[in-house]
Amino acid sequence: MNRPLQAALSKLRNNKNGCLTGSSLTQSQRRALEDFGRQTGAVNWMPKGRGIIYQSQQPEVIEQHWQQLTPYDKAAADKNLPARATNIAKTRNSKSGQHQHEYYYLPLKAKGSVSWHNDNGYLLDLQEATKQMGAATLKISEKEDIGWQSKSPLWLIENQALFDHLDWLPEQQACSVLYYSGHLQNLLINWLARHRRANKIYFFPDYDGVGLKNYARLKHKLNMPVEFWLIPNWKNLLLKTGSNELWKNTNREFKSALPDIKSLCSDEPELIELLETMQINGLALEQEAVWLNSQT
Repeated sequence: MNRPLQAALSKLRNNKNGCLTGSSLTQSQRRALEDFGRQTGAVNWMPKGRGIIYQSQQPEVIEQHWQQLTPYDKAAADKNLPARATNIAKTRNSKSGQHQHEYYYLPLKAKGSVSWHNDNGYLLDLQEATKQMGAATLKISEKEDIGWQSKSPLWLIENQALFDHLDWLPEQQACSVLYYSGHLQNLLINWLARHRRANKIYFFPDYDGVGLKNYARLKHKLNMPVEFWLIPNWKNLLLKTGSNELWKNTNREFKSALPDIKSLCSDEPELIELLETMQINGLALEQEAVWLNSQT
């Protein structure tokens, strides 16, 4: 798909006079339009003042190429279509342009007696849903927010094994556990920031650059208690079972997160100690190591 040519032809077709100034096109669009003109003779260009004018010479050829590039022109203008269907109509590629899904689904489980409620008066008995169905799911979006919240702590965890088995959780009050699968979506962070969804958020990722970067993003955005959860005996686990390969693979994210963590987390000295220990030893730790505590 020649996106610069598609963009240039779109501008040319939408101009009633069939001409464009060079300043209305990007450099890549000008190059693509000139290549197209040389190959087909459908467009020519000439100097005008300090710029260039592009002129349509064969509208039928331009229209033929446009239809090849944009198979469903009318569908692309339908605002009721999902974004990815519109992208296919425009470019034959669902992931071109804006392709983030409108909705995001939050898998939740309960430890103990936990409920969620929203502004419409609905109540989710998360403990019962976990018992009967294994988990519950909340649908969220940027456009709609009906205020789902709980009075219990909320844990954000990165990997499914810890969502499948909750026996690693500390012996404490009842809580909700949310599985976010690796990368914290902006949609989820924004949703957490709009309302106080829980009385406290515990963040438990892999101890690597990605996990630390995600925590910095959370701390920067949320105006509520958020804590990076450290496995008891984390230092021994890191030194004994930590991965140099994972450290290397996420080192770029670690370096990016480091100044933000030190700035935003001055009240978490043990977290700063974790960063320093990781850096000195060149090690990262996957969160499933939490089950190895009894082995060290």
